[in-house]
Amino acid sequence: MTYKIAIATSNGIDVDETFGAAQGFSVYEVTDGKPEFLEKRDVIIGDDIEKGANISNDCGSEYDCENGGGCGDGNGCGSGNGGGCGGPAGVSKKVELIGDCRAVVCKKIGFQVQKQLERKAISAFDVSCKVDEALCKITFYYKRIDNHESLRKQ
Repeated sequence: MTYKIAIATSNGIDVDETFGAAQGFSVYEVTDGKPEFLEKRDVIIGDDIEKGANISNDCGSEYDCENGGGCGDGNGCGSGNGGGCGGPAGVSKKVELIGDCRAVVCKKIGFQVQKQLERKAISAFDVSCKVDEALCKITFYYKRIDNHESLRKQ
């Protein structure tokens, strides 16, 4: 069985980005339990998300969306809609970007994002570890699940 795993990493070594802050995802293809790097998918910021806004939930000093100090109407990032800079459209764009993946691995994934991923049948894992370690554990998990084997130690 072949499937893909998307990982939010800035350096290709550590799972070090949250879903909202990820500027892209490293996609690995797993065949017969062996992961192999496939491609890097960058998030494309378009006018359809929010003019002048970067997609990121950090909302740090780099954000001067339309000179409001935050995103949207200037009342902070996302104005409480849970979408951060880029709002729900930004999250949807990221979910679509990895729509062909079986799982996504990030440092942190918010509740609303998890719900969108569930609707697309994408498993969400939020961990802080090395990319190799995450791939090893997830491929072991799916190998056992796909072969209807117990996950308990024997």
